[in-house]
Amino acid sequence: MTDDHPPSSNGTGAPNWFRRMLHLLAGEPRDRDELLELIREAQKRDLFDQDAQRMLEGVLHVTEMQVRDIMIPRAHMVVVERDSEPKELLHAIVESGHSRFPVVGENRDEVAGILLAKDLLRFFAENGAGRFDIRECLRPAVFIPESKRLNVLLKEFRANRNHMAVVVDEYGGVSGLITIEDVIEQIVGDIDDEHDIVEDVYIQREGDSRFRVRALTRIEDFNEYFGRELSDEDYDTIGGLIMHNLGRLPRRGETLEFDGFKFKILRADRRRIDVVQVLPSSEITEEIRQRA
Repeated sequence: MTDDHPPSSNGTGAPNWFRRMLHLLAGEPRDRDELLELIREAQKRDLFDQDAQRMLEGVLHVTEMQVRDIMIPRAHMVVVERDSEPKELLHAIVESGHSRFPVVGENRDEVAGILLAKDLLRFFAENGAGRFDIRECLRPAVFIPESKRLNVLLKEFRANRNHMAVVVDEYGGVSGLITIEDVIEQIVGDIDDEHDIVEDVYIQREGDSRFRVRALTRIEDFNEYFGRELSDEDYDTIGGLIMHNLGRLPRRGETLEFDGFKFKILRADRRRIDVVQVLPSSEITEEIRQRA
């Protein structure tokens, strides 16, 4: 059997990458960069596919990352107020599509607990117009520091069966929020759910006045769909146009408004925007309705 990549024998007849792997298993080299290089060489040799390579590299990156690197910042947290009426709580659940919500008191530093959407839905299913006391449904909130390592947090999530943690700064104030999905996505990539946009659909309608749009949607396609004339002279995609108007790469949960649209970043990482929620003005919404 022939090999398209002749091994470098160096007196042993073993492929170079294989000898390096043997050295690694024997305790050397111990350098992380050499380990990453070894993983990439092994993938080129078809020992595993590119998805497996990305996950292996993701595991290594997670050991170096801290909670502050990927948390949802305080200003972009979706929270519910402790004294809200059940219908207001239900509206927040429907609008966000989340399953867990920090419950706050007078401000976001006063986190009373976590509300699960299923507990509220159970109330509506079983009690209807009965009295609802959110305090009876609250689950304990988990508080963690910004500096906690992601691999340590993932281990704690699994051991304690928690799915969400509130992040606090050195002074004890709430600085953000993180979920087990946020951590796992650093290893396996984005995890789609029933609220995510269909892969081959770039613009997806969610209601009379709410749309999900992939950031890679071409501006000319966006204009055709919404009947607008946004400029594509300097940027080809909606994601590029959003970054231009904001002046930087936005973070997940951030919102901005321009040209009759409100854009909310639904999914993004430190390199790119992926999916945005688009809420057109009432005038644009009416025009779309008339064309339908």
